[in-house]
Amino acid sequence: MATNPTDLLYSKSHEWVRMEGDEAVVGITHFAQESLGDITYVELPLVGDEVSAEGEFGSVESVKAASDLISPVSGDVTGVNTALEDAPEKCNSDPYGEGWLIRVKVSGKPEGLMDAAAYEAFCATEGH
Repeated sequence: MATNPTDLLYSKSHEWVRMEGDEAVVGITHFAQESLGDITYVELPLVGDEVSAEGEFGSVESVKAASDLISPVSGDVTGVNTALEDAPEKCNSDPYGEGWLIRVKVSGKPEGLMDAAAYEAFCATEGH
């Protein structure tokens, strides 16, 4: 399994969070993109939309399945990766870089997220 960046936080629904001040950059993990297979479509919220921790904020479709995206944080969407409209495969090729999904101005401290070591242990129990 690929090593997950240690500067990120991870959710049980396989999204990652990189805190940058009071903003969070959110994407899907290597584990998620590998489980989904080749991603063919990404549906994201609009800038200005509000997201809630553990609430759905969009979806990804792949050759294998469709999957809801679950927000690891609450707040207002300040940015959306529009490059994914034409190149959703960036979620596969660079899930922690060019494959980011949304930026959120966070309201409150993110809770219930795991560090990289805890997330890798969690993934190991997922039977992957």
